[in-house]
Amino acid sequence: LSRRTANVTAAGAAGGPEKAGLRILLVDDDASMARLVQRVLRVHGFPPATHVDTGQAALAAAETDIVLLDHQLPDLSGLEVLETFCARAQPPSVILVTAHGNESLAAKALRQGAEDYLAKDSAFVDLLPQVLERVRRNRALRDALEAAERDRVRAERLAAVAELTVTLHHEINNPLMAASAEVELLLRAGPDPELGEALTAVKSSLDRIRDILRRIRDLREAPSTEYLTGIKMLDLSVGGAVRDVDRGTAVLALPEDLARVATLLLRTAGFTVVRATTADELDEAVGAPEVTVVLVPAGAGSSAADPLAGFRPAAGRRYKLLSLASGDAGAGAAQESDHVMMLPFDPGTFVAEVLSVLEGR
Repeated sequence: LSRRTANVTAAGAAGGPEKAGLRILLVDDDASMARLVQRVLRVHGFPPATHVDTGQAALAAAETDIVLLDHQLPDLSGLEVLETFCARAQPPSVILVTAHGNESLAAKALRQGAEDYLAKDSAFVDLLPQVLERVRRNRALRDALEAAERDRVRAERLAAVAELTVTLHHEINNPLMAASAEVELLLRAGPDPELGEALTAVKSSLDRIRDILRRIRDLREAPSTEYLTGIKMLDLSVGGAVRDVDRGTAVLALPEDLARVATLLLRTAGFTVVRATTADELDEAVGAPEVTVVLVPAGAGSSAADPLAGFRPAAGRRYKLLSLASGDAGAGAAQESDHVMMLPFDPGTFVAEVLSVLEGR
């Protein structure tokens, strides 16, 4: 990752909680190579790998996140092991390793689902931690994207619940109140005890319906609970989520997948998120007084003269400007931005990084 500017984020050597929980499987029958890999992992803050020396042992190993897979194994080829891994419901990310660079083998491995490819050459020690960190971040982004998709589905469900609430109040609330009033009048008239007991039960049921309508009206989430086997229902026993901090508005002018992940993370941290999909929308959105942070891409086609692909931050702006860049795009964007975040960003540290910029740390 680029270190040309001081405010460009790079993969740190120190391990953090996002690395500590990583499960790495090393598949290599060369003991000296295995020791070297373990040493590189330790130096760069990764947890030690579980080491096996055959393909069969690799396939029998416990679930893992990343597999460093040697191609030349005593029982199976790396490609055979890769194929089996990729057929699993939740496959690990596989980095194929071979003793000799071979473009044909690399292309075949990538087509079969390998995340990356490394040759055991003079650059191996330098490239291994970079490739591992990139693969780790890509996995974290995919997980966050799945969470964002679940969040989108929940939002759609909540919108449907809101529409249903209007219908329920319109169609049910008025006759419900009328029925409750009639029962109350009958109870006050002092009927015989047996009828009074039945009316009390009816009144209790009507009050319960009233309370359910109120909970639906105040619903902020749409969680599910098991009703019958294979059948779910909305759980109205839990309260809505209340945001305990307001960090202002974050304006995102990012590609769809990145925007969905960033939106989920920033909303959880207390930001109101506004998407801008065109230059005009972006110019309009950043003018709002409540905007505290703006995230824009430093596109692949950006030049030194145009590092933010057409966006012109206003002089004297109140918000912080963060650029998301890959490769050399970060160097130019650093001149215009308060901070450059390198891609793929780490969902585990994304919010902390944004907050550190806002707080001037």
